[in-house]
Amino acid sequence: MEQFRKQPRLPKFAVPKRYDLRLKPDLSACRFAGSVSIDVDVVADTRFIVLNAAELSINSGSVSFSPRNSSKVFEPSKVDLVEEDEILVIDFAETLPLGLGVLAIGFEGILNDKMKGFYRSIYEHNGEKKNMAVTQFEPADARRCFPCWDEPACKATFKITLDVPSELVALSNMPVIEEKVNGPLKNVSFQESPIMSTYLVAVVVGLFDYVEDHTPDGVKVRVYCQVGKVNQGKFALKVAVGTLSLYKDYFAVPYPLPKLDMIAIPDFSAGAMENYGLVTYRETALLYDEQHSAAANKQRVATVVAHELAHQWFGNLVTMEWWTHLWLNEGFATWVSYLATDSLFPEWKIWTQFLDETTDGLRLDGLAESHPIEVEINHAAEIDEIFDAISYRKGASVIRMLQSYLGAECFQKSLASYIKKHTYSNAKTEDLWAALEEGSGEPVTKLMNTWTKQMGYPVVSVKVKDQKLEFEQSQFFSSGCTGNGQWIVPITFCCGSYEKKKSFLLQTKSETHDAKELSSDGNKSAWIKLNVEQTGFYRVKYDEELAARLRHAIENNYLTATDRFGILDDSFALCMARQLPLTSLITLMAAYREELEYTVLSNLITITYKVGRIAADARPELMDNINQFFINLFQYSAEKLGWDVKQGESHLDAMLRGEILTALAMLGHKETLNEASRRFDAFLNDRNTPLLPPDIRKAAYVAVMQSVTSSNRAGFESLLRVYRETDLSQEKIRILGSLPSCPDPAIVLEVLKFSLSPEVRSQDAIYGLGVSKEGREVAWTWLKDNWDFIVKNFGGFLIPRFVSAVVAPFASFEKVEEVEEFFASQEKASIARTLKQSLERVNINANWVKSIQAEKYLGEAVQELAYRKY
Repeated sequence: MEQFRKQPRLPKFAVPKRYDLRLKPDLSACRFAGSVSIDVDVVADTRFIVLNAAELSINSGSVSFSPRNSSKVFEPSKVDLVEEDEILVIDFAETLPLGLGVLAIGFEGILNDKMKGFYRSIYEHNGEKKNMAVTQFEPADARRCFPCWDEPACKATFKITLDVPSELVALSNMPVIEEKVNGPLKNVSFQESPIMSTYLVAVVVGLFDYVEDHTPDGVKVRVYCQVGKVNQGKFALKVAVGTLSLYKDYFAVPYPLPKLDMIAIPDFSAGAMENYGLVTYRETALLYDEQHSAAANKQRVATVVAHELAHQWFGNLVTMEWWTHLWLNEGFATWVSYLATDSLFPEWKIWTQFLDETTDGLRLDGLAESHPIEVEINHAAEIDEIFDAISYRKGASVIRMLQSYLGAECFQKSLASYIKKHTYSNAKTEDLWAALEEGSGEPVTKLMNTWTKQMGYPVVSVKVKDQKLEFEQSQFFSSGCTGNGQWIVPITFCCGSYEKKKSFLLQTKSETHDAKELSSDGNKSAWIKLNVEQTGFYRVKYDEELAARLRHAIENNYLTATDRFGILDDSFALCMARQLPLTSLITLMAAYREELEYTVLSNLITITYKVGRIAADARPELMDNINQFFINLFQYSAEKLGWDVKQGESHLDAMLRGEILTALAMLGHKETLNEASRRFDAFLNDRNTPLLPPDIRKAAYVAVMQSVTSSNRAGFESLLRVYRETDLSQEKIRILGSLPSCPDPAIVLEVLKFSLSPEVRSQDAIYGLGVSKEGREVAWTWLKDNWDFIVKNFGGFLIPRFVSAVVAPFASFEKVEEVEEFFASQEKASIARTLKQSLERVNINANWVKSIQAEKYLGEAVQELAYRKY
């Protein structure tokens, strides 16, 4: 048996073809019993059958193997469940005959509280707490529900039968074909599924209501939710019906199943999961309440639904061969969800907002502790950590870059042929490149290997010399180091106008291009913008003269919103990497004073938070002026938007109002704090007051927390009361995300304790971790004190987020040593990558603090900007 231990993949001498699975969950005892008969093809001589199983008790007497064309039944001589490797090794006394046979296994398990495998979620019905049973199998947790070949390449068909209490709703991937009521229990059997991977199998049992619609070609679509919340499912239903029709055309393949169910689960560790035909969601990602949800919640529902439904083709119909290719699933679904959302809601300007995805990808990939898009996975424990900004956001961004390079029509046609070719089977990254290369005639494999097989990305420096533009690429690191990576970079640039756009592939370290038009009369001050519309996954560094021209172009509104965003974001990254002084960055930020575009201002706000924190560590004596400068920066847009909703205003203005007012509250702007307090008091008296609509509630909650202290707790207590009274998940999260912004460390500690209390669902605890600068030390002590509890009670996706949220905001070398010392004695396979990344961020912050301390003219610049009259 030793030969099967510590192997990343299962041996290939037997392959599953069909599962006949029966489950009987006991919702009050939180246990389940089950049996599975697996049609297996024995393809090589073996005495063993090895498959995955974990946290199950196997009934050894029930295990047998029956060859298809023989009356002989093989009983095992030994059945071993190896928990540390999550495998079940069945040893027979003699070699099994080649060909088809049936492997039968009986088992029992626990409906766990970790939101993975087969687990329980708690909901309320008529004031009474009840359990529902839910599955979450991605990446490798089907093995916690039934013994199986739990690898994406081991596709099979599934015939599922459930024995459940007769008053409950039972759902699975396929439609119900028969229900037999037998007293208090009913037997529900489902149609057999098409061929699919184990991680996409799904079962949900509980009390639900639903809304229903059909696509034009007859696919039944339902949104299930807790009884009483059914109106909140209507928006997601509309999005799903529209999206299925859109994808049918885009992928040139109809939706492959007879029905699509989407269901809101109260306890859910990810945002959503694309199980074939039964997509599970957090309530916040599926439900939308016309009266109490914000515009940002509506947008999130649309993009998450579009993302999960993209997977029905890209992931479920055509599946990655192994987790190394996870990015194919996630990066692609992220990118195409924007395509669908843009088609359904063009007024949201969602492609401008896509830049937030790219920025998140760039921020993580600027670390030495990043990883390539295609990352080797040697053990199931390593998979959770790659569900990150590289797989999703960098993945989506390089797909967008490639689509932009090849052209939308060519890209779509090649993609449709890829899906057609690999339908119901598995594919690798290379297969997608081959289809795109064939369709375009371009060297896609050569180009894209530089983006997926090596980590990181380039910064492209540009300067003007003797009527020529000199381009040079080098690997960018947020630490300020330079790496030796080299890419094939699709460069686009404009000179003075968007009419004059040029493009080329930068395939070497440096290249020179003619720029005669820049030096002709009247054009000496023409701006040059690289990476037009930010479609490329790289940073740009301009020489001082070109940077000054761009600043002028921003002030005069010559540039598109996407380009204004890109210049700001690149400058911030270069400043953090100590390649630009903070003085340069804040001078550039001042050029955005009259900015009104949501995405650009949203990023400007994020940057002010980060710069403010670092500056407070480096130059506390400048903070009054720095905060005053930031307040000046947002005054123009805040006055334009005001506090009250305007007739016919855009979705984007509604989102922006909340973010601007939250920023002004965090900066201590007196008028904002006073007005927030007045409106919050009105809200406490009447939850439906028009004075505090959902879009500005978070701003008011944050404002209230700014004045809370141990001796003045009224605002904190009031917010806790609102939290306890609402049953809308989005409202609870708004409150949880606001509480830790309090500057009083004693209150921050109470908030952290509250986030681990039974009043907060495990999935939501992380929203309480965004603590104020004053609360950092308290949060770190709290994390150490509660680490054992967190490891024991939280699922795989969530634990790394505790580490990054608490550790990454620090900015001292001493803290790096302290954190390393604490985690040295902890079991940390599932957080190893996150811990290294968080410590690298602390080192980057600490070096940045040192460089800001050395800046000579920063004080003068900040003072001038803080009191400049516009």
